Amino acid sequence: MKASDVKKGNVVEHEGTVYQVRDIERSSPTARGGNVTFRFTLYSIPGGRKFDLSLRADDDLKEMDLVRRAANFSYMDGDAYVFMDNEDYTQYTLGPELIGDNAGYIVESVEGYYVQVIDDAPVGLQVPTSVLLTVVDTAPELKGASATKRTKPAKLNTGIEIQVPEYITTDEKVWVNTLTGEFAGRGSEKTF
Repeated sequence: MKASDVKKGNVVEHEGTVYQVRDIERSSPTARGGNVTFRFTLYSIPGGRKFDLSLRADDDLKEMDLVRRAANFSYMDGDAYVFMDNEDYTQYTLGPELIGDNAGYIVESVEGYYVQVIDDAPVGLQVPTSVLLTVVDTAPELKGASATKRTKPAKLNTGIEIQVPEYITTDEKVWVNTLTGEFAGRGSEKTF
């Protein structure tokens, strides 16, 4: 496909690496006969490494067919995460290099995970925007603690640590925003 036809969200291949297009800047030269150039902000799949690429309008990029499959987390196989496709029960094994920082947001019986697949091979994981996790360790509730903005660290059942309000106690369920990694409400209240 021509560089001028590429849209945000497209998945393309450049020099043997697969990228997702996150942003496109179009620049028109002021001089006559100058070429229109496109500056792409790309993120590698897997890995999410940022890459900037400038191309002329007629340059070619190979479009890849990225499929998103709704899947649920099944179990750990060593340090790999095994997800099962919700429709055809295909199992996808994703190693830690594909999971990256999302490891702290993977829990059983949660909807909203999508395994990203190219040519039947898993290349990435999209997590829900929020997950319900359990506090496994935090300082005891302070006497007289009000619903102020003061926070304390809390370790969650997936191993990640976030800041929670003082009134949150061990064994309590909390919503975590997976985009920011921040506390987003008590288990009973979903605030977004």
